[in-house]
Amino acid sequence: MAKDTTERLYALIANEEDARVCTDIADNACREVPGNFLLMLCSQILTSIGDLLINPKTILAWLIPAIGAPSALVSALVPIRESGSMIPQLAIGAWVRGHPRRKQFWVLGSLLQGMAVLGMAASVWWLNGLPAGLAIVALLIAFSLARGLCSVAMKDVQGKTIPKSRRGRLGGLAATFSGLITLALAAMLFNDQTDPSLALYTGLLLAAAAAWFAAALLFSRIDEFDGETSGGGHALRQAVNSLSLLRDDAPFRWFVISRALLMASALGSPFIVVLAQQQGGGELVLGSFVMAASLASAVSASIWGFMADASSRRVMIRGGALASLACLGTAGFAQWAGEGSQWFFPLAFFVLSVAHAGVRIGRKTYLVDMAGGNKRTDYTAVSNTVIGLLLLLAGGLSALASLFSTEAVLWLLGGMGLAGTLASLRLKEVSAA
Repeated sequence: MAKDTTERLYALIANEEDARVCTDIADNACREVPGNFLLMLCSQILTSIGDLLINPKTILAWLIPAIGAPSALVSALVPIRESGSMIPQLAIGAWVRGHPRRKQFWVLGSLLQGMAVLGMAASVWWLNGLPAGLAIVALLIAFSLARGLCSVAMKDVQGKTIPKSRRGRLGGLAATFSGLITLALAAMLFNDQTDPSLALYTGLLLAAAAAWFAAALLFSRIDEFDGETSGGGHALRQAVNSLSLLRDDAPFRWFVISRALLMASALGSPFIVVLAQQQGGGELVLGSFVMAASLASAVSASIWGFMADASSRRVMIRGGALASLACLGTAGFAQWAGEGSQWFFPLAFFVLSVAHAGVRIGRKTYLVDMAGGNKRTDYTAVSNTVIGLLLLLAGGLSALASLFSTEAVLWLLGGMGLAGTLASLRLKEVSAA
């Protein structure tokens, strides 16, 4: 794509009107913003499509019982998917810090994720029952570990190549475009009451793998300049030293507390799906959840992204409040409603997905904006590792609560979301506006 065309397209997409927008990145990086913005946007669109096609809250949750694997494996999907990419990041962050250019770590992580998803497709096609379910869970662990590389590298590359007032809309636009594309796919693929076929599941996984491979190719073309490499010594030693941030850096510590409580926006979704499954439903009901997730990204992510450029703190507050309302409202409805009310749950899932999009974009933008240089890598690694461990704990508590009832889990998560909203009120403003 010609440079002039790239710059015009960037100006249209990013609403570029302020020549002074590059206030926190180097001049040489500022000249490459249009091309880097579009390459990063396309990469994120592709990986977001992949995420929606193998979503453990919807697709994988329905796939496990469909291949004859024990339904108990479903409860492990979301904690593994989320925590597996976070817990190793202290060690990963120290390793990444020792390199002046870090886009290659994102490319490697994306390629490994694509290979893991390709393995899932092979497992679905060639195996069945417990072996197939265990293979999918094992590959999901590998997928999540590879995702940790991308998470650490992305925030650092983005912080060096995209100016502060454009980062929120980058994530928002990527989620919106990917949501629209996945919404169209769901409308075409999930259109009757029968159970999804084995070929459909395999095709979804193959398409997701291709998305990660293509994203790696595009991201490798980003123009990244050398950054700081201090603190890139022995990985384990640096990891332990980085934990002192929780003790010494009060604003960062309060961000981690707020983010931990706002995990409710991610953990609540599969239990809404379980409530719908308990009332019956086939391919059309599954499709309604996939469409709800896609539509939520399409209609809300860009709005959240532009709002995050003005105040990522307020986006976290609003997203957390909406997530709490969705969990508490669904729990109350489920206890009151009778048979035949399963179509309420995709609507509740949509609201919670909108809320989670806000929480996710808000806290990602907040973290990138609150730190610079290697501190950004440290913040990312420490917060993600701590949240990963807490996710496992929260998953265990949710499993315990589910022994009483699914509604009890949603009551618990709704209370967590409310506490996270109140905690976010104490965060300081760090956005450009």
